[in-house]
Amino acid sequence: MPDRVHTSRFTPWPLLGIALTLGLILVASSPAPAPAPAVTGTPLPPTVTATAQPSHSAQPPVGTATLTPRPAASATATRTPSPTASLTPTPLNPLTIAALRQRDYPGSQIVIQQTLDPGVNYQRYVASYQSDGLKIYGLLTVPNGSPPATGWPAIVFIHGYIPPQQYRTTERYVAYVDGFARHEYIVFKIDLRGHGDSEGEAGGAFGMTDYTVDVLNAVASLQQYPAADPHRIGLWGHSMGGYMTVQAMVISKDIRAGVIWAGMGISPADLLRLWRPPTPGPTPTRSPQGTPGPGRHGWQPLVEQYGTPEENPAFWASISANSYLPDLSGPLQLHHSTTDESVPYEFSQILAAEVIAAGKPVEFYTYAGDNHNLSASFGVAMQRSVEFFDQYVKGTGAP
Repeated sequence: MPDRVHTSRFTPWPLLGIALTLGLILVASSPAPAPAPAVTGTPLPPTVTATAQPSHSAQPPVGTATLTPRPAASATATRTPSPTASLTPTPLNPLTIAALRQRDYPGSQIVIQQTLDPGVNYQRYVASYQSDGLKIYGLLTVPNGSPPATGWPAIVFIHGYIPPQQYRTTERYVAYVDGFARHEYIVFKIDLRGHGDSEGEAGGAFGMTDYTVDVLNAVASLQQYPAADPHRIGLWGHSMGGYMTVQAMVISKDIRAGVIWAGMGISPADLLRLWRPPTPGPTPTRSPQGTPGPGRHGWQPLVEQYGTPEENPAFWASISANSYLPDLSGPLQLHHSTTDESVPYEFSQILAAEVIAAGKPVEFYTYAGDNHNLSASFGVAMQRSVEFFDQYVKGTGAP
């Protein structure tokens, strides 16, 4: 008979107790695991500030002072939203450049309202167009003869501050308009809302967008005008008009170049810091820092709502065209008297330096001993302006 295999049931309780005891001893002697690192968002890089100090001289040189641009530094940051973050976007303040870029500027057909006496080699009209549902008037000049195949080059002409009750379409800037019109440009000197016969309220350029909207709708209207070349449009701005020129050129890509005389084309923060409106009288003098005036009162509601530029720099940068100078649609040419009695010469110095820092082309002409209108230097300033437009608007020099 084969051997029987015997089995037995053996429960090793004593050995199991020994093993459990050893395991507890080993666990107690092992180091505790390190805690997992906290998950944090990517830190934002520091703000990059480029400062250019313009040169000063007792007798600024006469002649072109083309400033060579250098590339502007930029910094970007990406944040990953938390899983619980709301996906509803925060509405943009309508004053911000981002909000202005999202708006539509359809313009309209330009309608001839009145035929005026002609100029030397051009026709003159009072014309109108639509902006924000308002009928905006202006002085329109059109060269004689047949236009080029693509249409005449055109200039939107932006006037400076004139008390609305004193403004007249055919009495202001007539010589300036003539200087461009006789060189075969369509010139549309728009009467900003509330001026002349233009509808709407003349609220001002600062702390509101109305005038810039009028400028951009004028550009769109000229693009629809049969005799104009929609791809050859420039801006000319005087004083307050310089502020809208810079704004329009960082919002729209349809403007090939801009010329500013005695302009206020600096940031809102700088206007609050530097603007001292002249006191009335036969010999205007600067008021003490902080005196309310055209450059300050328009910002006051924003200061009350958002704080000062020092308290809330991000907001003030968001409404400043100067924060977007790398996006300028074309080159700028600046003209300013060192003895301007209305707008400080420093304003154009600041703008020129900022445009250089943004890596964009700029020409800066200074005039010693002249006034706010460049009356004594009118001929040479006009010649330089025409040559600039000839190169960058009429010609093929626009970058």
